[in-house]
Amino acid sequence: MYLTSEVKKDIFKKHGGSEKNTGSAESQIALFTHRIDHLTSHLKNNKKDFGTQRALLNLVGKRRALLDYLKHTDIERYRAVIKVLDIRK
Repeated sequence: MYLTSEVKKDIFKKHGGSEKNTGSAESQIALFTHRIDHLTSHLKNNKKDFGTQRALLNLVGKRRALLDYLKHTDIERYRAVIKVLDIRK
């Protein structure tokens, strides 16, 4: 499995401040980015997997909504997340 509880704890500790802080926008964006990267690599090998393609588009939309929220509430946190996760905008 690509997303074990240890990987999640590491993502939340690195981007959310602690492994218990799972609800912050930064940690959720980091988790979505990890999942998007995994699904993208899966779709490179399985071009006709349309269910995964739909799930990928949903995740990208959720991440975009969180990024928009973060941009409107705190632009400095938004810029930091974009820079750390290397998300193009």
